[in-house]
Amino acid sequence: MNKSLKKNFIYNIIYQLLTIIMPLITTPYIARVIGPTGSGTYSYTYSIISYFVLFAMLGINNYGNRLIAKIRNDKIKLSKEFSSLFYIHILISLIVLIGYAFYVFIWGREYLLVFLIQSLYMLSAMIDINWLFFGLEEFKVTVTRNIIIRLLLTIGIFIFVRAPNDLLLYILILAISNLLSNLILLFFLKKNDIKLVKVKLEDMKKHLKPLIILFIPVISVSIYKLMDKIMLGQIVNVTEVGYYEYAERIINLPISLITALGTVMLPRMSNLVSTKNIRELKTYIHKSMQFVMFISIPLSVGIILVSKIFVPLFLGNSYYKTIILTQIIALTVPVISWANVIRTQYLLPTEKDKEFTCSIIGGAIINFILNSILIPIYGAVGAAIATVCAEVCVMIYQTIIVRKELAIKEYFCKTFSFFIKTIIMGIIVYFIGYLPCSSLIICVMQVIVGVLIYFAMNFSYIATFIPVRKTTKVRKEKRQ
Repeated sequence: MNKSLKKNFIYNIIYQLLTIIMPLITTPYIARVIGPTGSGTYSYTYSIISYFVLFAMLGINNYGNRLIAKIRNDKIKLSKEFSSLFYIHILISLIVLIGYAFYVFIWGREYLLVFLIQSLYMLSAMIDINWLFFGLEEFKVTVTRNIIIRLLLTIGIFIFVRAPNDLLLYILILAISNLLSNLILLFFLKKNDIKLVKVKLEDMKKHLKPLIILFIPVISVSIYKLMDKIMLGQIVNVTEVGYYEYAERIINLPISLITALGTVMLPRMSNLVSTKNIRELKTYIHKSMQFVMFISIPLSVGIILVSKIFVPLFLGNSYYKTIILTQIIALTVPVISWANVIRTQYLLPTEKDKEFTCSIIGGAIINFILNSILIPIYGAVGAAIATVCAEVCVMIYQTIIVRKELAIKEYFCKTFSFFIKTIIMGIIVYFIGYLPCSSLIICVMQVIVGVLIYFAMNFSYIATFIPVRKTTKVRKEKRQ
């Protein structure tokens, strides 16, 4: 990984972590102040507005990122294509906003005020141009913006949200921060010498088909990312949604580290494909796969072992059911990590959109069927099991369709040692849990000892990331 990729990866890790860590800072407070029912109400209604936002965004995040990466060196063409995508995005968003208004006033009257506040997310989606800056590999811009907004958001929550009755105020603060975050990006267009120019209808229409093609997997993914919460709220109750929501928040932290690499690599891989540098592309994939497995396997096992103590400490005793949900969903961390590399670094850059779409649709169907069967019986636990099964199916299918083009067997062999070392680390961490100490001390000891042991066993691999100075070459030059 060259310097620019490492730099962008670090920026995007910060970007991803801020979107997860800042809520995690406020989560123990919000979980206790608003409670499972209030948290479930927010999560349930947010899942519904998220569907409308998905339709407003269509497939622009992946498609726009890929397109901008290919033409970023041509400023005239860049402004034209950006304008075409931006205008069609505004038009689609307005149509979806009208649809959202109909939904709220016909089916959403029970949570009318909540839905009205969350309409700000629709306005935010309308002006979302993150895909432009990701395609330009300008990750510093998004990180700087997020730091400011997230800090203000956190301060606002602690100042204004004090009781269960402040649920609406909490939702309003979240929605406004999201809107401001996207609004600020518009002011950076001029700095990158990008202008909104007049375009013809034909220029906009040509993007519609690929946007729809890439939207199909997005909406399919949402079925087992959002539909489970909606089904839980409708079939069981919003309290179950609250338990499930916080389990997902905990798991999203390690997953954000993995998706950060994928987001950074997508524009670079698309650029390599456009220059027909397939050999270098496969080299990057090999290194990426080894890196994400090195991280994801111990994270998954670590979360499973620590969650029994960590969840009550973090959320409070009223969220005891979140423990088992966290342990189940933690199984998806290495699964999603493996599939993310194949998806963002090979399928999308090489424009294998049909193969990608088929895998996601298949996973969505499996998830919906299993949700329908398991949620009425097991509630949130059933939703968690369905999610794991869906993610495994997607990973297996995507691996099979690229087996002839990528060195899958070699990937497995390279990552097997991480699995063995994780088991050794896990056994030691497990027995630490029986020490006669307070829960907080045990939890901290499990994390620290686990990290040290795992890193010590993988020192030779970690050493490959340490830059080595070419002292020998320098000495020779001095002698000459």
